[in-house]
Amino acid sequence: MSGQAVAPAPGAASAVPAIPSAIPWLGLAAVLLGTFISTLNTRLSTFGLADIRGAVHAGFDEGAWISTAQTVAQMLIAPIAIWMGAMFGPRKVLLEAAAALAVISLLEPFSPNLQMLLAMQFANGLATGFFVPLTLSFVLRNMPPRVWAYGVAIYALNLEISLNISASLEGWYLEHLSWKWIFWQNVPLAIGMALCLGFGARPEPVNPDRPRADLFGFASGGIGLALIYAALDQGNRLDWSNSGVVWGLMLAGGSLLAAFFVHERRTPQPGLDLKVLFQAPLPRLLLLIAFLRLTILSTAYVIPQFLQAVRGFRALEVGQTLAWIAMPQLIVCALAGYLLRRSDPRLVASCGFICICVACLMVAHGLTPLWGSDQFLPSQLLQALGQSFALSGTVFFAVLHLRPQDALSFGAATQIARLMGGEVGSAFIATFVRVRGQIASNLLGQHIQIGDGQVLQRLQAYGAVTARAGDPASASTRASSVLNNVVHGMATTQGIIDSLVVIAALTALTLIIIVTRRAAPPGPASHVSIFAPRGASSQ
Repeated sequence: MSGQAVAPAPGAASAVPAIPSAIPWLGLAAVLLGTFISTLNTRLSTFGLADIRGAVHAGFDEGAWISTAQTVAQMLIAPIAIWMGAMFGPRKVLLEAAAALAVISLLEPFSPNLQMLLAMQFANGLATGFFVPLTLSFVLRNMPPRVWAYGVAIYALNLEISLNISASLEGWYLEHLSWKWIFWQNVPLAIGMALCLGFGARPEPVNPDRPRADLFGFASGGIGLALIYAALDQGNRLDWSNSGVVWGLMLAGGSLLAAFFVHERRTPQPGLDLKVLFQAPLPRLLLLIAFLRLTILSTAYVIPQFLQAVRGFRALEVGQTLAWIAMPQLIVCALAGYLLRRSDPRLVASCGFICICVACLMVAHGLTPLWGSDQFLPSQLLQALGQSFALSGTVFFAVLHLRPQDALSFGAATQIARLMGGEVGSAFIATFVRVRGQIASNLLGQHIQIGDGQVLQRLQAYGAVTARAGDPASASTRASSVLNNVVHGMATTQGIIDSLVVIAALTALTLIIIVTRRAAPPGPASHVSIFAPRGASSQ
């Protein structure tokens, strides 16, 4: 017998839902392109923040809200994306979001001031905020179950590539084109996405049981998540508990979220089905996805921080290092899909977590202020394998517990867990590196005393070098500056080493969580088992 699923007997419930796509793989390419745009857009705004600030004449503090405005809007729109996807169908919603993104991205570089740019960034985030929540639901509802494993693996591939090529693209745009291409690159991508949707998916039939709009739920849930996200994004800059802004955002966001959960539990027609999200084992799996994004985005922050702060690399040079995570993903994606199709997804995810843990320890063990791109290469190749395996295995393990009608709620919850987990990770590691660097700087400074013989020898050596490069009269001042930079580089390096050890420990904890989960069911309810042996049908 062939490996294809056997059709059910007449009168039985249909095992596989009808595929409404005219060209299924083209429709899949469209929604996966959406996840690529969403992540790439956010990362490019972060890497190119200094150039964008300069273009609109914004200072550091006010310019820090440029990237926050975009991601806050993505959090705000996540609950609404569920309702709109159920109301109008993912195809129609994604088409309109892609068209809006193309127009916004075309006009955004022409913003005359910071206020207009912030408004455009917020609108940009609202458009891209539809992409990720509707991607997984599109895969689950439009592709045969036997290829879901590959769809999830490609989903992970998109996130990993877009996350790690951002620095290279931003550097290339600045070197050869203009900072405006940070926004203009979205125009052809969004148009391509719209074309793939137009030809790859038929319009969904009108839903006779259209859900009503839960306005209070949308407002309280979306705004609450957005406020908490803004507090996390700005917390390190504003010094956390010492800032009234952070306290205000946290308290307001927490109050709105509490009101949201109470409302959703009491209302007869909730906008978000909490039964789906709180039904075991999905809460732990969503927490696991958030935890995984914490570790991935933490390492995505640590390495650029070292190369820029210690080595003085530009964005293009930083991108050459991160590209080693992105380049192997095509091969890793195919391997991950193959393994997910034929083995327990917990095993695939566990192998990924082990690779991430080992990669972090490899860097922590050997890192010195002299490291460059070549020294990171072995660990980054291992990181590439680990991140793709861990993300695809974890998401697919969660998918196996779903019913098709729960796909929209799960997609939005995954988006929230992904964004919030990544933001918690970035905020935690940024604060940890700063604090540990300050401690290391203080400890190093205790051994550098005025009048100490070794310190004087070092200053004389630095002074002799700097005197040949400029005015000898200022050699001693510049020697002191060089010594200060050396101490700062050593302290930052030690802070990054400590953070990598912490990330490795967190990854090991995540590994324990995944291996202690019970095995997933053979397939979602009412679906053919995708793990059925070749030559046998599901019963």
